[in-house]
Amino acid sequence: MTKFAAIEPMCTKSGAVVRILVHGRSKNLGGFCVRRVLPASMVRSVGPFVFFDEMGPADFSEGQGINVRPHPHIGLATVTFLFEGEILHRDSLGYTQPIQPGAVNLMTAGRGIVHSERTSPELLATGQRLHGLQVWMALPDDKQEMEPSFIHYPKAALPVIEDEGVATTVIIGSHKGETSPVAVHAETIYLSLSMQAGVLQEINLPHEELAIYVVSGQIAVEGHPVVAGQMAVLAENSIALHATSASLIMIIGGENLGPREIYWNFVHSSRERIEQAKHDWRDMKFARVPGDDEFIPLPN
Repeated sequence: MTKFAAIEPMCTKSGAVVRILVHGRSKNLGGFCVRRVLPASMVRSVGPFVFFDEMGPADFSEGQGINVRPHPHIGLATVTFLFEGEILHRDSLGYTQPIQPGAVNLMTAGRGIVHSERTSPELLATGQRLHGLQVWMALPDDKQEMEPSFIHYPKAALPVIEDEGVATTVIIGSHKGETSPVAVHAETIYLSLSMQAGVLQEINLPHEELAIYVVSGQIAVEGHPVVAGQMAVLAENSIALHATSASLIMIIGGENLGPREIYWNFVHSSRERIEQAKHDWRDMKFARVPGDDEFIPLPN
């Protein structure tokens, strides 16, 4: 999803286990709320994750919805994961795919792709409640100019691990003997944990960088409180999580791919490549979404 507004998250230094606590900043966009968490001033990325937005929750009445016109991406992969509602994806490769709760839309931009995100006519007629996450992941240096692709993974394809009081969905990567089918190009972990109040969960993930985001509820990370809308960037990869209330949390991380330039919807290790992408979009050299002549102009 394109960046709706300049929302700069606040960060605070924390203890030995929680290295940085990022306070996501929320903005109401005419009934639709976006919480920007990454990038932030003290932490630009976590593993390959360079962008982390929480969309909603937002209630759309009859005749209202989202209408993100066609816009371009390069050098990244996007993952959309919903808790409620539906978004209709269309792209320049010709794919039209609604995404619903628990499924994954993985779009790898590589050398360039254009897509739109809208509410379907059917849901415009009825209204809906929309809530979910969209993340951007940088691509390894040798994959930044790969051919673009789009893959949809239905909810049933993602493994779910049932522990006492905890249900973990493996969105990307491997955890406790289960591996997600979602294929990415860098070492990545992306988990969703639904935790009952009072549950204690031991987490041991062998990844270079890790962070925990609280969607709802409140947890304690080795005694450090983390509430909804906050991301705890971890200094260790073996920790104890305590759900002080019923909570939904996300764990992200993986290998650090090095610094990336970010301008609008473009992510790349080369500033010159981003400048070229800006010119290409301004000159309409990107492929178009079939049957859609609308577009978002390059920001000034």
